[in-house]
Amino acid sequence: MAVQAIKKKPRAANRRTAAAKAPKQFNYKWEGADKKGQKVKGEMTAETPAVVKAQLRKQGVSPLKVSKVAQPLFGGGKGKPIEAADVAMFSRQIATMMKAGVPLVQSFDIIGRGNEKPLVQDLLLSVKSDIESGQTMADSLRKHPKYFDDLFCDLVDAGEQSGSLEGMLDRIATYKEKTEALKSKIKKALNYPIAVVVIAVIVTSILLVKVVPQFQEIFEGFGAELPAFTLFVIGISKFMVAYWWMFLFAIIGFVITYGKMLSKSKKMRDRQDKALLKAPVIGEILHKAAIARFTRTLSTTFAAGVPLVEALTSAAGASGNALYRDAIIQIRNDVTTGMQMNMAMQSTGVFPNMVVQMIAIGEESGSIDAMLSKVADIYEQQVDDAVDGLSALLEPLIMAVLGVLVGGLIIAMYLPIFQLGNVVG
Repeated sequence: MAVQAIKKKPRAANRRTAAAKAPKQFNYKWEGADKKGQKVKGEMTAETPAVVKAQLRKQGVSPLKVSKVAQPLFGGGKGKPIEAADVAMFSRQIATMMKAGVPLVQSFDIIGRGNEKPLVQDLLLSVKSDIESGQTMADSLRKHPKYFDDLFCDLVDAGEQSGSLEGMLDRIATYKEKTEALKSKIKKALNYPIAVVVIAVIVTSILLVKVVPQFQEIFEGFGAELPAFTLFVIGISKFMVAYWWMFLFAIIGFVITYGKMLSKSKKMRDRQDKALLKAPVIGEILHKAAIARFTRTLSTTFAAGVPLVEALTSAAGASGNALYRDAIIQIRNDVTTGMQMNMAMQSTGVFPNMVVQMIAIGEESGSIDAMLSKVADIYEQQVDDAVDGLSALLEPLIMAVLGVLVGGLIIAMYLPIFQLGNVVG
């Protein structure tokens, strides 16, 4: 099975290289007259105004005016930025319209002009213009690597070469929807604990800076010795009042510095990935999510006819975690030497035995893509259940944490009053 899958994919790598070396494109506005003499206008992406005029003449339009758009495309305009969810939605829309028999160019025009986001409109209409000028859809998408990665473009390229673009777009849409849903669940699982910590810090800081000093002024008139717990809280309050700005700058400085270190250091990102996998509760969710992403990506690419070695390379990048990325690259190297994929997976010591066994069954039965899809379904469901369970667990935990912090401060402030009441009594 592994030997049959390792075959050369025609022209895919050459197309990607050619797209990377393509001349820089600019957005041009044009005005002209059609064959009936009526004035028409629009926008087109091309290397030079001469190319725009040549394309217009091919379409039966006599160009009168061509001017370069000063606004940078997809970057400096107003409006919400393009998100991964927008790409997933576009994939589903274009697949649905092509299934309904709408031509590719017309589908791009309808979806592009009907989108609410101006930047998405610009992106899709630019791709449409490139397709109208004779370029393939894959090459047109490769001009926008920020939104369409190599995996997306390679799958489109495979669909165009095999004459099954409509079915491939449907498969891509399903893949993008599932991966974005999984990412959303992971963000939900990570954001909840962070929200608990942030709320707890904010509430405690307000009490220490604003409320405790008021009680301190009252206690100064008691003339009696205060309880140790109250003195401890007052000490923290004095420190916070005097140096709150230091804490604020320290937190902001840490966040900015850590963010820059992560963006510049691959080693630091890898360490963070591995540390998160060891975190209680969250780590188990991230393990399952990485396996789900790996199997979903590999299933989609393998079913599309992408060679196994190239499919594993794409799956390594899509796994979302350094530990699994390195393990998948090791699997790819072992498969290249002729080892069966299930044996290569077992040798990494990263994947659960159940996953390895299901892959082995898929290799024996010749249905590895279907088996990978089933594994992805299982682990996506497990991630969904784990996130729901975590949410149910954290709701009372939030109340408990805030109760301990706020309640502890209130008790510390009222202890002297209780003692004074006992003395008077």
